[in-house]
Amino acid sequence: METSPIPASPATPTFDMSFTEEQQALRKTARDFARSKIAPVAGQLDEEGEFPKELLQKAWELSLMNTEVPEAHGGLGLSCLTTCLIMEEIAWACAGVNTSMAANSLAALPLIIAGSDEQKAKYLGWLSREPIFASYCCSEPDAGSDVAGLRTHYVKDGDGYVLTGQKRWITNGGYASFYTVLATSDPKPEQNLKARNRKIACFVVDRDRAGVKVGKKENKMGQRASNTTDVIFDEVRLPREALIGGEGEGFKIAMKTFDRSRPWIAAGAAGIIARALHESRLYALERKTFGVPIASHQAIQFMIADMAVALEATRALCHRAAWMVDQGKLDSIVSSMAKLYGADMAMKVATDAVQVFGGYGYTKEYPVEKLMRDAKLLQIYEGTSQIQRMVIAKNVLTGE
Repeated sequence: METSPIPASPATPTFDMSFTEEQQALRKTARDFARSKIAPVAGQLDEEGEFPKELLQKAWELSLMNTEVPEAHGGLGLSCLTTCLIMEEIAWACAGVNTSMAANSLAALPLIIAGSDEQKAKYLGWLSREPIFASYCCSEPDAGSDVAGLRTHYVKDGDGYVLTGQKRWITNGGYASFYTVLATSDPKPEQNLKARNRKIACFVVDRDRAGVKVGKKENKMGQRASNTTDVIFDEVRLPREALIGGEGEGFKIAMKTFDRSRPWIAAGAAGIIARALHESRLYALERKTFGVPIASHQAIQFMIADMAVALEATRALCHRAAWMVDQGKLDSIVSSMAKLYGADMAMKVATDAVQVFGGYGYTKEYPVEKLMRDAKLLQIYEGTSQIQRMVIAKNVLTGE
């Protein structure tokens, strides 16, 4: 017996995979910039571990940075989905450059989510007026994915605060003009997780404040074009206006920030997968063994097919997670799925690309070894793949 499909309620938006003319235009701008300006120098930036300041300034001029800053503060106010389209194109050329660009947006998110009108006008307006850099300071030497375990702390001092602690793995740390910083009012270990969460606050800190110091620069395996440093806060005095949201709201701000930013990681993963597929396809059609192109061999065909499937699936999860953000439905599970699947697939596809290239893939003559090194970080930052699995499993098992 056939039944008619039930139409969607007018009040329930339908997930639409098509893109607007504006999105397509911005995607093309990002693609042209990535392939003409970033890709030709990506190997050099990686080899030298050089921060691409001039490239990033050009990206700012093209409106490819700080994309979600609201129009009221000089930004384009783009959607999360549009940002993901841009980030995929940049990551195709260099994941390190993409991470440097994304770090600005990550630093801005706590202000977009919970900042006062004055904070937004000052800091988001600053990002729009000048090609400056900013950093989000969450991770510490002993606290990465465990946000509630941080030890950077603040104490009230009259009408303001004093901030003390050390942050680690901070992208753009050495170049940032301001930092958004998570800190706790009590750095002692706390058995009760909810009690620990309630003690966390978020602050915005200018780089030139007394006591702010940049520590060592990390010598990383991949994404070497991004600047990653320690940032140290040595009894930094802050005015009351530096507090984002209220005391005790920092953990909620952090979780909302990650829910909104994890689709970006999936977008970066899609960029790496797309580049690995592109390079593998060209090489497989050109390289010959036993008198025929290796693309004729079923073993290679299967790897190419799996790459294509991984790309489409990563994009689908990424775009759905971003779309839900844009609908005001922050879904930590969908964001976690997009981040987890994209990161794991980027690592697998990049590794397979090296295999397609054989011995050549293990050299720096071709870009696939860099893709493999760059991809690994996606499984680590903004919550490891294991943390994403814990979040997803808890949701599934509790039926939430």
